[in-house]
Amino acid sequence: MSQSPKRKSFTTQQDDTLQKKKKGSVDLYIISRLITYIKPYRTLVATAIAVTIAGSFLGPLRPYLTKIAVDNYMAHGNIRGLTMISVILAGVIVLDGFRQYIVTWLTSIIGQKAVFDLRRDIFSHLQKLPARFFDRNPIGRLITRTTNDVESLNEMLSSGIITILGDLLQLFFIVVLMIWIDWQLTLIVLSILPLMVYATITFKNKVRVAFQDVLTHLARMNTFFQEHITGMSIVQLFNREHRESEKYAAIVGDYRDANIRTVMYFSIYYPLIEVLSSIAAALVIWYSGIRLIKADLTIGVVISFVQYIWLFFRPLQHLSDRFNVIQTAIASSDRIIKLLDEKQGIESRISLAAPSSFCECIRFENVWFAYDEENWVLKDISFEIRHGEKIAIVGATGSGKTTIINILSKLYTYSKGSVTFDGIHLQDIEEHALRKLVGVVMQDVFLFSGTIRENLAFGNPDIPEEKIREAARIVGADRFISQLPGGYDYRVLENGTGLSSGQKQLIAFVRALLYNPQILVLDEATSSVDTETEILIDAATAHLMSNRTSIIIAHRLSTVQKADRIIVLHKGVIRETGNHQELLAKRGLYYKLYLLQHPEQTVSTDCCP
Repeated sequence: MSQSPKRKSFTTQQDDTLQKKKKGSVDLYIISRLITYIKPYRTLVATAIAVTIAGSFLGPLRPYLTKIAVDNYMAHGNIRGLTMISVILAGVIVLDGFRQYIVTWLTSIIGQKAVFDLRRDIFSHLQKLPARFFDRNPIGRLITRTTNDVESLNEMLSSGIITILGDLLQLFFIVVLMIWIDWQLTLIVLSILPLMVYATITFKNKVRVAFQDVLTHLARMNTFFQEHITGMSIVQLFNREHRESEKYAAIVGDYRDANIRTVMYFSIYYPLIEVLSSIAAALVIWYSGIRLIKADLTIGVVISFVQYIWLFFRPLQHLSDRFNVIQTAIASSDRIIKLLDEKQGIESRISLAAPSSFCECIRFENVWFAYDEENWVLKDISFEIRHGEKIAIVGATGSGKTTIINILSKLYTYSKGSVTFDGIHLQDIEEHALRKLVGVVMQDVFLFSGTIRENLAFGNPDIPEEKIREAARIVGADRFISQLPGGYDYRVLENGTGLSSGQKQLIAFVRALLYNPQILVLDEATSSVDTETEILIDAATAHLMSNRTSIIIAHRLSTVQKADRIIVLHKGVIRETGNHQELLAKRGLYYKLYLLQHPEQTVSTDCCP
């Protein structure tokens, strides 16, 4: 199974899926994808559209009622008629305000519900992506996708699409009523429209690119900030505060400049629209004046047309504002959809096997693996792990020990060769079923924000309280947990801040014991603990490995001497295999590694079998 030879970030690569699926334009494809999140709320959408359509004539009706009031009643001194038309006008204003309230409320509800579904899908999708994806995409960039980008969509769904429909309908009714009142003045107003359309299209294209730049620089800024907050102790220890501040200032400067470019486009566009509308108003007043002098026009028509000019250009200005929202949302949606289109690591094929137990053996046959297909980490690896056997894998840093476990856990897919689990090819086994059988205790223990109890029962949240405490007593973690404020209800900070490495390691052992896997993997599980904690962990290890198939990944050879078989790796190749005494007797690589770690000892092979 060959992997892609190039590792590209989804923010820079051309998305082949997107190019294949798009119909007409990328924008249309993006909108079609977004519609899937609105479909469940089509009743709310239909209601909002119906209210928008039903009330879109109310605003354009007001200048027409003003014309009637001036020409039909004020000009003839008809107080009763003027009172009646004033009441009607007040009613129209109240109804229009109520329409705006209903539409705003409905669109906000639609936006929040759709964004909730989108956030949930993004997080669910991220959990199914392969480990390679997270190798090439920084955390800060992914956080930007799930926060800033999704929030841009919320703004578009809440105040974008349906509002645009209302503005377009208002424009339609405004033009119809203007033609109905006076077609000549209408032509004067519409003569400005081509210039406005050209300006709007140009603005749209420029702003689209500008907002993509803004989002790109925002992702860079978030990534840099997240990395340096996480590694702040390293920055301080190496006196890099000033230099890293300069780097951050440069990144923030790029983000600032990108925002300034968008501001520049808006600062040009808005005054231009204002100038064009003022020109239209001046032309209408000039031409109306000529016709008034000739007694070819009434005062009511002039007043209504001045009102219509501002009503006509207001929806156009609103549309430009919506372009701002929509362009940001389209740029954000493009990035979100590329994320959602990333190929998942967890297969969903119906034909995948789901073994409930491990009975025979795990076999690696001529396995090759490379993270980038340029530098092989594993080279033609072949070995087997029999049921109930305790296997140790040792070697120098970078020899490929952890990579073997990553392949066994299906975090990564091997490039060549074959891996079978009880005779079933690994790629044909459902990942969740496999990982229920394999429990891994890592060197770097990760704890989630929450209570000690929640972290201990992470693999099985429904486990009873008494079993949690019993497992903690067996491992030896109960002693330090009981001394914490709140005991098992002590709230762990981000990644276990406030707990020592040894305490976190003990929690990991309790977690593994509660998970109760049939295959236990200890990946350098005692490399970063003190002697006292190591004694506790050794006892816990003996309990955990009892009656289990066990794989021990170790750098310190003192932890693997009781293993049934030791596999010695060197630069991705198996150099030696045997138990502790057999490997010492060979006086090969394992013997040299042992002497390096125990220089005070002289190894005698007379006692070796």
